[in-house]
Amino acid sequence: MRRVSTDMPNADMQFHLRRQEQRLNDIQNKIAGQTRIKELRDDPLAASHAVRYESYLTRLERFEKNALYANDHYRVTEGYLQQAEGILQRIRELSVTGANGIYAPEDMKNMAVEINELLKELVEISNATGPDGNRLFSGDKAFTEPFRLVEGTVAGGGESMVVRVEYRGAGADRKAEISENAYSVLDIGGGEAFWAEKMQIFSSFDATDYRVTSPGGFFVDGQEITVNPGDTIQAIVAKINDSPAPVKAYVDPETKGLALEGTTAHLIRMEDKVGSTVLQDLGVVAFNSDSNAPNWHSAARVSGGSAFDMVIRLRDALFRGDSEYVGSQGIGGMDLALGNMQSRLAEIGSRSERVETTWRRINAEIPNVTAALSREAGLDFAEAATDLGMMEFAHRAALQTAAKVIQPTLLDFLR
Repeated sequence: MRRVSTDMPNADMQFHLRRQEQRLNDIQNKIAGQTRIKELRDDPLAASHAVRYESYLTRLERFEKNALYANDHYRVTEGYLQQAEGILQRIRELSVTGANGIYAPEDMKNMAVEINELLKELVEISNATGPDGNRLFSGDKAFTEPFRLVEGTVAGGGESMVVRVEYRGAGADRKAEISENAYSVLDIGGGEAFWAEKMQIFSSFDATDYRVTSPGGFFVDGQEITVNPGDTIQAIVAKINDSPAPVKAYVDPETKGLALEGTTAHLIRMEDKVGSTVLQDLGVVAFNSDSNAPNWHSAARVSGGSAFDMVIRLRDALFRGDSEYVGSQGIGGMDLALGNMQSRLAEIGSRSERVETTWRRINAEIPNVTAALSREAGLDFAEAATDLGMMEFAHRAALQTAAKVIQPTLLDFLR
């Protein structure tokens, strides 16, 4: 039961006007936010779906940008590798010419001088910088020059000849997430693209009685190998072979030590984990503060050269006038370098094709998710504009009616 009093009409009018203003404010906020859900209580089920759609849409947009960046990066890398392949093809042509045995020593020296200049250009390409300022072939050491050119004198040649090219980069560990929990490796390290022979590493330490004494591990080409106390050399070999690293391990039947061979032409990178000395104890690596620098143990036998090594040996043979070496090992070394370069080009092309396919899928999926989000949380502007107009008209009518019904009297001013 309500008590009738003098203030009752005014209080009722104020209450209903405030409710009308609140509904008017709600529809104005929804129009401003372009959504029909401003608070969870507006539609709890649709709100939960909309949150998931918004999260998924944000991830798709990020994946789309990652895929575009990766594809652009691959195109730049592929362009430089194609230039390097062209240089290697030209050097091979010179090696075939120099192997004929019909040229005078001076002619062969002239070929060697040209190869020396081509070698310098090959090093420049290997140290190329991408549009983002990162070195293309340095791996995750993006601001480090991957190859260092060492010049000196060569028998039969002039001054300022390239005598050695050292790799100072790291592995290709940078990845881009192009789909949900799907990653594409961005880089090809210089130790992969500019290599020629499969590396072989032989330890001279007899590991027959070797046992791991404490938990630890090491890395092979960036892949972590965990060891436990009591592990023997056979257990370590099995763990290396079971890992994704492109390396085959076995026990050398001659030295009884650990032996490793790359399954592809690349620079094998090995380092102990912090606090572990397994590889040092096996005589494979020596302690080095820079884990990515060449750190092979002095007693280990290491073979397998880079494309630069092949070019340098070919050039030196031309300076000596050794057409027999040029026609056999020289051309063979260039074939190895070219074969690896073409394999890396095919690898980059495959990555680019995968990323482009993923980008097309994501690009087609984004409108579908946007439409689903719009269905759950989108505002029908035609309906909202109509409701807003009706509410504004009703609000004005209520104010006019209240002004007519509740008019001030003299008693209102004597309170």
